[in-house]
Amino acid sequence: MLRGFKNFLMQGDLIVIAVGLVVALAFSTLIHAFTDNIITPLVNAAGAGAAGEGLGWTINGQRIDLGAFIGALIYFIIFLAVIYFLLVVPYRAYMRRRGTTVFGEPEATKTCPECKASDLPIDATRCKYCRTRLTVIA
Repeated sequence: MLRGFKNFLMQGDLIVIAVGLVVALAFSTLIHAFTDNIITPLVNAAGAGAAGEGLGWTINGQRIDLGAFIGALIYFIIFLAVIYFLLVVPYRAYMRRRGTTVFGEPEATKTCPECKASDLPIDATRCKYCRTRLTVIA
């Protein structure tokens, strides 16, 4: 039972989805800080409000808190670095030992001169869509 659970957790698609979700959540924090601290005060600048402290400026009583946004940006970068070095790098090494390449460079492709399909393998001799004869790139 534990082996099956481990195999489920180590599937490539599950890890890719988990990393994508974590990045989306970190990006959500960045967007939230941007809207709360820059966009909302600009929209509310027509009304009255109390000014805050920190890096930024006050327009018509509304505080544009640039410091909070820069902090969220730094958080985003640090968070992505941690995810990369604690999740992606070890997972890539684990999958390499199993003989599978993940999170690597995509395979080189070439384009068909007739139908302009751009997902053809480099060593293809015919286009898989229009059957045009292709030259092999050495």
